[in-house]
Amino acid sequence: MSDIEIKRIGVADVTALSEIAVHAYCDHYKYLWYDEGKWYIEKCFSKENLLHELKDADAWFFIIYHSKEAVGFLKLNINTPFPGEGNINALELERIYLTRSASRKGIGKKIIDYISNIATENDKKLIWLKTMDSSTYAIEFYKKMKLEICGTAHLNFEIMKPEYRGMYIMKKML
Repeated sequence: MSDIEIKRIGVADVTALSEIAVHAYCDHYKYLWYDEGKWYIEKCFSKENLLHELKDADAWFFIIYHSKEAVGFLKLNINTPFPGEGNINALELERIYLTRSASRKGIGKKIIDYISNIATENDKKLIWLKTMDSSTYAIEFYKKMKLEICGTAHLNFEIMKPEYRGMYIMKKML
């Protein structure tokens, strides 16, 4: 898939990041919320919030392009420790979102390979993430990419429907 580009971005790209974040999130997750995700989108994907996050040296953002069109984004936390396992040098994949039109086309595998390379280049021993325990497709995808479920978490967002607040913690040793 030579028509895939994963580009690290900075504060100058905040508008493009906000636009693709909202698009990709709304394509998949509006049903989780009583307000169709409006509160969460404003909290996480507003330009103001994203500018704040983009200024954090440990938060790396990327926009994913397919045939030169923005189809998703990801956020890596380069120095976030893995919860509960001592002092393992780890990389957290905090967010990975693709638009519906880009899903199930092999782009996700390329992204995970890209993240694994970043982790290795930065001497990380483990990649970890949280995923919704109700997202069966995402869980199966991560398992295919050699991540394993190793714990649980719970979201405390009152405006989120209670049946969707459960999370799995998944990890991949490098």
